[in-house]
Amino acid sequence: MLTYPEIDPVAVAIGPLKIHWYGLMYLTGFAVAWWLAMRRAQKPWSPVIKSEVEDLILFCAIGVVVGGRFGYMFFYNFHELVAHPLSLFKVWEGGMSFHGGLIGVMLAAALYARKIGTTFPALIDFVAPLVPIGLGLGRIGNFIGQELWGRETDAPWGMVFPRDPELLVRHPSQLYQAFLEGLVLFVVLWIYSSKPRPRLAVGGLFILLYGIFRFLVEFVRQPDVGIEVMFGWMTRGQLLCLPMIAAGIILLVWSYRTQPLPAGRGQTEGAESPAAK
Repeated sequence: MLTYPEIDPVAVAIGPLKIHWYGLMYLTGFAVAWWLAMRRAQKPWSPVIKSEVEDLILFCAIGVVVGGRFGYMFFYNFHELVAHPLSLFKVWEGGMSFHGGLIGVMLAAALYARKIGTTFPALIDFVAPLVPIGLGLGRIGNFIGQELWGRETDAPWGMVFPRDPELLVRHPSQLYQAFLEGLVLFVVLWIYSSKPRPRLAVGGLFILLYGIFRFLVEFVRQPDVGIEVMFGWMTRGQLLCLPMIAAGIILLVWSYRTQPLPAGRGQTEGAESPAAK
């Protein structure tokens, strides 16, 4: 097996103030998203101009944090939310959900699209390729913090997490997710979205691939404590990914059959869809 490279989850400690690697990963993800958005905003078909990028990232950051926390408490810790409603605000105790964060970003994008006078589908397609790097960095933060580890394994790359009370050799599933949901998803989406695509095709591809990658990794990720596994094998994460996979397929088919290629701000989108050409 591999040796876990034990790293202090606290990156910086100044008296009582402690800055964790997980938080720094979030900040780095937002910084990278800003840099990528500034590059993409220069495209003639971009729905966002460079002066609007900072506010867009701020809106999305709020959506990620608020939605992620709400989603975690609702999907994975509902009994605690009912018993102690104020636990919703104890973000320092950890607990964020991707699916909740996704809903939060979608709501934030809808509000910001209205603010700048563009459409929700256009903004979703712009934002989708910016997300994977942050997802990958977040999983690395999980790895450093020794949380969300994998199931027991005899694979040669398994490792023992020192904070695991059972001290089992486990899959480093956080790194699997960092690779698939971070690096692979980013490369595919960035290349795919480098040219104009029908509206919501980029967003559809994002939720389809994320749903598939997360569904697969859940087979080797330790199920959340206290949450029943359905049918003897399906985790809560896999259940939440099923509608994502279905929605991604539907959006891609609908997009290529009905939607025109996008135009930039102040331009008129073509009336003809790629399928009709």
